[in-house]
Amino acid sequence: MNRPLTAIDLGELERILVESGVGGADDIKRAADESHGLGLFVRSLVGMDRGAAKEALAEFLAGRSLSANQIEFVNLIIDHLTEHGVMETRMLYTSPFTDLTPQGPEGTLQTRADR
Repeated sequence: MNRPLTAIDLGELERILVESGVGGADDIKRAADESHGLGLFVRSLVGMDRGAAKEALAEFLAGRSLSANQIEFVNLIIDHLTEHGVMETRMLYTSPFTDLTPQGPEGTLQTRADR
């Protein structure tokens, strides 16, 4: 659980989808191309486990003491990953992320030492 799909997994998934008639090889290739990979396409459909999303951000947060706004910002990222599975960087510069500060992550995650 919460492990990346292997090349074998993706190949088998593609075979199953084609054989079941869900989509042809061209449909699957197009979905994979548009999503930058079949694995990312699948993740965009099913989302990401909340624990896996927290684990993905744990290294970034290690050793930091966060303000209430910073915690809220990180939780917004986790919520997005949980629902959508992936996140494009540009999303961090749109609402609800910019509702905390118009500068996006630079304004929210900046520490006093960075100012």
